Amino acid sequence: MKLKVDIKEKKQIPHFIHMVESLEYATIIKEVNDEGISQMVSDLADAFNDVKLHVQGKKKLKFAKQLLNEL
Repeated sequence: MKLKVDIKEKKQIPHFIHMVESLEYATIIKEVNDEGISQMVSDLADAFNDVKLHVQGKKKLKFAKQLLNEL
């Protein structure tokens, strides 16, 4: 499972990273420092999760044609 964490106080980031690295069951995959990139990654992850739920039949998504017709 992947988890995104937003640390509000920048001075606490090194402490948090050290704490996570000390856990044998957790790994830091990548640090994202740019807020714009962080938001884009989060939005993309949400989109992929929506597609996964759609494939499982748990969420209904619109077709591209429906979205275009709304414009």
